[in-house]
Amino acid sequence: MPSGAREACVIRGKRDRVITGIHAIFYTKHSKEMYDFLKDVLDLRYVDAGNGRLFFAAPPTELAVHETEDDSEHELWLICDDFAATVQQLEKKGIKTTPVADRGWGLVTTLELPGGDKLGLYEPKHLSPLR
Repeated sequence: MPSGAREACVIRGKRDRVITGIHAIFYTKHSKEMYDFLKDVLDLRYVDAGNGRLFFAAPPTELAVHETEDDSEHELWLICDDFAATVQQLEKKGIKTTPVADRGWGLVTTLELPGGDKLGLYEPKHLSPLR
């Protein structure tokens, strides 16, 4: 981390915020199963926003930018504090996971979502603005 970067983050965090949240969308052919996953597996609070469309409260979020020579893409990862306990809880609820990998920057696995889509889960080892 560059010298003074941590202090800069703290100072910037005290300004009025332009963005007040993030709205992420899962496009899927299995919306009922995804609703059940978010409600019953991840235990997220939700509201019915109308027409049976459920909106879920998500935990705090961090955003990162990574340089690439390839085409631009975007990823969504779930973050946890206790990887082993989280994976165990998810597996008890019927969620399939890939073998755990230590990538240096964190422990990672992939969750199989309803319909077979994949979603990453990791416990970061890097500094985080959430801590």
